[in-house]
This record gives sequence, structure tokens and C-alpha cells, in this order.
Amino acid sequence: MTRETSASGPSTAATLIGLGAIALWSVLALLTASAGAIPPFELAALTFAIGGALGLAYTAWRGRLAALVQPWPVWAVGIGGLFGYHALYFAALNRAPPAEASLINYLWPLLIVLFSALLPGERLEARHLVGAALGFAGAATLFAGKAGGLSLAAIEPRVLSGYVLALACAFVWSSYSVLSRKLKAAPTEAVAGFCVATAALAALCHFAFEANVAPAGAAQWAAIVGLGLGPVGLAFYVWDFGVKHGDIRLLGVAAYAAPVLSTLILVAAGFAPATLTLGLACALIVGGAVVATRRR
Repeated sequence: MTRETSASGPSTAATLIGLGAIALWSVLALLTASAGAIPPFELAALTFAIGGALGLAYTAWRGRLAALVQPWPVWAVGIGGLFGYHALYFAALNRAPPAEASLINYLWPLLIVLFSALLPGERLEARHLVGAALGFAGAATLFAGKAGGLSLAAIEPRVLSGYVLALACAFVWSSYSVLSRKLKAAPTEAVAGFCVATAALAALCHFAFEANVAPAGAAQWAAIVGLGLGPVGLAFYVWDFGVKHGDIRLLGVAAYAAPVLSTLILVAAGFAPATLTLGLACALIVGGAVVATRRR
């Protein structure tokens, strides 16, 4: 987690490590569905506690617990990104239709591509914009196939507030990712502290707003542990390393693969049907990645 990258440009190895987060996030829906009817903040508290414990164990094993001592801006960005994003996302899903809220939330990869132009030494090219636009079109196609698209006519105030919260999600996660690049001096081991703090805040929200639901059986516990080890654990560490030392624009474009990969996994597991819409979404997202990565 602490390997240095070349000063001449983004590291290919770090970019590949960052792509691992997208692969891990693709199983988020399957594992969440397998976890049963656990309330969102309770699930977040359990899984972030596992992810934080994983990171702390690794950090202690390497003798680098001092890496958790960071200036307050680093903690503000880390906790604001992890807890802020998930709190806003849960609130958005509570107010707006899930497919539509998820589509708005998936503006974050495009925003990463755009915001990366503000970073020192980064240059935004037309291919990045075209690739991000194709990726968003693919995600939009996927969600439109589920919910008939996003309708702006006669929106109820509660639903509209859900859309606004989903848009806030996109800004929070894209800002967290880009600001992490600016704070690249902070080692990735510090993410363990962010996860533990997020687990504590999620637990407080759970006790304040939710009824406790105990996992039913070994299968649900296995899904929760799997979430904590992967999509809500290791994924945040490799994403932090990738956006700090890899090609952040490519990672932003590639992130649009997560909802499609997630749907493909649900199809393979028998939770969702295979459709032409899914095939079109795959084609658009793969096309966007090809365009974004193509050199002159």
C-alpha cells in the first residue's frame, strides 16, 4: 500500500490496483442482496468495522500504526468521503426510486474526469470527455431499462429531494477521490482510520434512526463478512492507492463498468434476467473505455 510511484507520471501498476476497486464494487449488489433485510446504517456499521479492522491489522503487522496520525484536513476528507457519501446515498434511496437515484449518483465518474483537470500536472483531453460521456450513456441505458428512464415531470417534493441528495452523492465521492490525489502524501494505511470512524458514525445513526435486525443464519453473516472484506473494505484501500498514484482520469472512466459488471453478476447468480439493454450498456461502456485509453 505504500509503494512509491514514478515522478514522471501516473503508475500503470497503481492504475491496475485502483481498477481492483471497481471489480470489488461489482459484487456489492449481490452481497448486499444476500445479507438480507439488514437496515442500511446497521449494515454500514458492521461492514466498515470489518473493513477498518482489516486495515488496522495490516497496518499493525507492518509496524506502521503511526500512519494513522494525520492532519485534520486528511481526516476531514477521508471521513467526509466515506461516511458522507454513504449517508447521502441511503437518504437518497429512501426518498427517490432506486434506479433513478442510482443513475444520478453515477455522475461521479464523469465528475472525477472533469475535476481531474484541476489537479497539478493533469491535462484533460477530448478522448477523456468522450469516453466518460459514453460511459455515462451506458449507465443511463442500463438504469433506463430497469425503470423506464428518469422522468422530471410532476416530481413530488420528497422525490425531488432524493434526486438532490443523489447528486450530492456524486459530488461528494468525486471530490473525495480528487482531493485524495492532492493529499497523496497521506499513506493509504490511514484509510483504516477513516473506516473505523465511519463505522462508529454509522452505528450512531443506526441506533438513532433504525430498529436493530440480527442477521439470520450463517449465509447472511457470510455475506456481511464478504462485504466488509471486499466492496466495503479492501476496495477503499486500493481505490485510495489508485487515485493517488495511478491515472485518475482512466479510473473515472472505468468506474462506469461497475454497474454493468454488477448486473452481469446478478444475471449469472440468477437474481436478474439477461436483456438486450444490458448488452447495449456493456458496448457503450467498453467503447468509452477504449476511446479514453487510446493514445494519439
